[in-house]
Amino acid sequence: MPRPRVHDLDRVLDVAEQLVVDAGPERLTVRKLAAESGVPNGAIYHAFGSLGALRGRMWLRAAVEFLDLQTALIDDALGAAPGPEDARNAVVVAADAPAELAARRPAAARMLMTVRREQLLGPDLPEELADSLLGLDRRLVSDVLCRLAMAMWGRRDGPSIEVITSCVVDLPTALLRRALTQPAPGGAVQVPADLRTRLAAAVRAVLDLEPPRRISSQGTTHTDRKTT
Repeated sequence: MPRPRVHDLDRVLDVAEQLVVDAGPERLTVRKLAAESGVPNGAIYHAFGSLGALRGRMWLRAAVEFLDLQTALIDDALGAAPGPEDARNAVVVAADAPAELAARRPAAARMLMTVRREQLLGPDLPEELADSLLGLDRRLVSDVLCRLAMAMWGRRDGPSIEVITSCVVDLPTALLRRALTQPAPGGAVQVPADLRTRLAAAVRAVLDLEPPRRISSQGTTHTDRKTT
């Protein structure tokens, strides 16, 4: 079989994602991936360099896709001149982003929500990919967490970021994880509408209480009101 073309690499990563969510991260080997994808071992190594790099590329691709989707949903909810209700809606749609991704790319959503990053990415991750993942983490903080905290309360201190994290990370993980581990035949994932409604209600309930103010060692209250 000839060496796969560049546009074939996404297909290899698709198969790798499916192996991870169906069989577990430990079952993702180059030999297994070659058998499932029809791409020879040598071609996979030529394209990715190592299994560690392949895992990193797979995770990074899914994470970037998710963050792009989440950011776009936030953009639409906030609009040009967001008001208080727009800000609340933006947090709700950010929390719902895993369900949106599941409808478009079920294997990617299942991997991100049910597999810990540490299970896939180890010390053999190439430095370039490690830097890209660090940049993605920073983007999550600035483009999602800080932005939503500023939209909600005009602040981005520790307590406000913690509340937003609870809304867009902790609650979706707790409420959507089970649905994402029970795909329909063919791998499709259908998050029940009532579950998404409950998630939205839980997020709004958390947002009803403004985060506490951060108290300095001198006993004064500090609030960061810088723009992102």
